[in-house]
Amino acid sequence: VWLPPAGMTGRIDHFDARPGGNYRMTLTYAGDHANAGKASADTDIVEGRFAELVENKRVAQIVSLESDDPSYVGNMWMIWKLTPVPAGTEVSIIAENVPPGISEEDHKIGMRSTLENLARFVE
Repeated sequence: VWLPPAGMTGRIDHFDARPGGNYRMTLTYAGDHANAGKASADTDIVEGRFAELVENKRVAQIVSLESDDPSYVGNMWMIWKLTPVPAGTEVSIIAENVPPGISEEDHKIGMRSTLENLARFVE
């Protein structure tokens, strides 16, 4: 519910949350959108593998996008870090090796939107 950035909906096709486990998620753009999908005109397909799960601290994933466009191909590392703070938990995302087809600005906007969705979801 909270993971897709604003303007997208998500569907979990497979989810095995354990170290070495994997997932597949289909993200669909809602209505008109500035960016084309990577798997089709309005769809992104994300394949992920959980490299590390440390309870209440960190989720490290290796993520790839399904695409015929080589500028979106590659393994991206995403580390979700959970830090206790007086008001609850701060969640931050570090992404490395982002495919060159995704601009730094678009990626920041997407990650920020996901974190804002998460904050609203848990409040």
